[in-house]
Amino acid sequence: MAAPFVTLSLNPAIDQTVVLDALLPGAVNLARDSLRHAGGKGINVAACLADWGAPVTATGLLGEANDAPFRALFADRGIVDHCIRIPGETRTNIKLLDQAKGDTTDINLPGSAPSPEALDLALAALHAATGPGTTAVLSGSLPPGLAAETYADLTGLLVEQGARVVVDASGAALSAVLAGPVMPQAVKPNRHELEGWAGHALPDRAALVAVARALVARGIGLVTVSLGAEGALFVTAAAVVLVRPPAIAVASSVGAGDAMVAGIAAGLAEELPLPALACRATAFAAAKLQRPGAQLPGRAAVEAIAAGLRAEPLG
Repeated sequence: MAAPFVTLSLNPAIDQTVVLDALLPGAVNLARDSLRHAGGKGINVAACLADWGAPVTATGLLGEANDAPFRALFADRGIVDHCIRIPGETRTNIKLLDQAKGDTTDINLPGSAPSPEALDLALAALHAATGPGTTAVLSGSLPPGLAAETYADLTGLLVEQGARVVVDASGAALSAVLAGPVMPQAVKPNRHELEGWAGHALPDRAALVAVARALVARGIGLVTVSLGAEGALFVTAAAVVLVRPPAIAVASSVGAGDAMVAGIAAGLAEELPLPALACRATAFAAAKLQRPGAQLPGRAAVEAIAAGLRAEPLG
């Protein structure tokens, strides 16, 4: 029986967050702490959905030499592990957390090219976990050697299986999805990613909404444009709303965008009205900001944050 949610992580990572009082480029920096978490966008989405209480299956590729953090995460959160193990190690991404500014500097390694056989097994596991009513999340970078059209091709196949597809990608992979014959139900570019696809700057809210509406006209049900501290725009054929984040203390921004994707997926699965979906997705991200790594404080806490948010209608 297909799980209600399935995520794909073809290029996951172990996120090593190094905590600094302040990041001083070109100088010796004394770390206050170092935290390691099983990560990668698809893994983070799965973790947040599990914290929300949703049944979720994780698929993708993991290096067999250092998969212990992933096995621990899956066991702790009750995530069904259908990831394929490949020789070698999963890459490590370095996150430099500047506590003075609240900023995080990411140093992401490229990952290893999977063999065709391993990729076939991973995609077979994805399709086996997908069925009518499933919400499938395709997110994160593609490992070396994979075609930019990978997510676009998978979107068509998963929609044919009756799944609701959410894509969080950038660059050539996002462009390929948006040029494909079959559109996902939702995409979540940030401002920079949307500008990259548009090919020019989008300096104000009106420009962002115009491009998002153009994507909706192509057949995407929901376009969410994340704007960091400014909140996020949620655009459908019927409406546009802006949700501003609450004023909260930020423990770590690592995984906040992935938490928003998880909130979008959860809202779509419940067929929430746009204002409620937008507030839930923003609450997922805000709740995650209060904690290190990709984790939520629990369903009740997320719902309490959502209840205090407002979806502002835009023309």
